[in-house]
Amino acid sequence: MNFILRLLLTALAVVILAKLLPGVSVDSYWTAIIVAIVLAILNLIVKPLLILFTLPVTILTLGLFLLVINAIIIFIADGFVSGFDVDGWLIAIIFSLLLSLVQSLLFSILKSD
Repeated sequence: MNFILRLLLTALAVVILAKLLPGVSVDSYWTAIIVAIVLAILNLIVKPLLILFTLPVTILTLGLFLLVINAIIIFIADGFVSGFDVDGWLIAIIFSLLLSLVQSLLFSILKSD
């Protein structure tokens, strides 16, 4: 049950950020839920592989390359989900940063209950 609630909160965060950021668009709430599911799957499967393959670069940049990895995950989700569009690298990096912040805020509210 907690997993479903976290997916719904992530979908809510995606909708909020799509309204705030000019380069991100989501067609519907169902699309946002699908984006949340795809992001969860990509973060589970693809992100660890990307981190492993780019470990030397990540170490050299003191972890800042993880921002690029998060942007890559966003772009992959953009490719899989029709109705979800991200317009560029900078927007993808900003979207991933803000998504992490909004998720942290929403999940902390969930934990306090």
